[in-house]
Amino acid sequence: MKEPLDIQFVSDVMCPWCVVGLGNLNKALDQLSDKIDTTLTFQPFELNPNMPAEGQDLSEHITEKYGINKEQSDKNREMIQARGKEIDFDFNFNSESRMRNSFDAHRLLYWAHLEGKQVELKKALFKAHFTHNQDVSDFSTLANLAASVNLDLAAAKGILENGHFAEEVRQQEKIWQQNGITSVPTVIINNAYAISGGQPAEVFKSAIEEVLEKVKAEQANA
Repeated sequence: MKEPLDIQFVSDVMCPWCVVGLGNLNKALDQLSDKIDTTLTFQPFELNPNMPAEGQDLSEHITEKYGINKEQSDKNREMIQARGKEIDFDFNFNSESRMRNSFDAHRLLYWAHLEGKQVELKKALFKAHFTHNQDVSDFSTLANLAASVNLDLAAAKGILENGHFAEEVRQQEKIWQQNGITSVPTVIINNAYAISGGQPAEVFKSAIEEVLEKVKAEQANA
């Protein structure tokens, strides 16, 4: 009998290390698939909640926010691209790359969770933003991405245009902030074990195995 495993993946669509972390987490889950029955839920976090509608040039944003020069920024992106290749993900950083406001994407992800399509939409959003340099703050783009994972196009448009799930997303963000999460990705296993950063698959696998051992010990002592 497989052990149920609850994973809350706190992340932002704008975060490249969240892509890396998710890819490596999935590798670990695949390696343990004969032992666990996993429920994976994405939780919202905004790296740049005050980002304007037009977004910001990525290089400009990174150098301003982190106080590094263009050469350092370029090297960081080269490293991220290399890590992306390890999980078969194409980070297409170029002169058109922009940082976007991700709040509406989080609203759509909240709805996708209710519809059982959150994992598929999250992957589609990552690919749209990082591989195809699409504007994932644009309602039309977001609705079409929802439709691409078999969510209802008209319903997606209605949710975006009418501001649905805004309060729910803000409440979720507040809860994770109150629980001390200040960076993403943060992976929370069974509401007890937190792992921060885009860690290698081995780190996730080891952490999950440790949690499983604790569960077995608790069951034995019950």
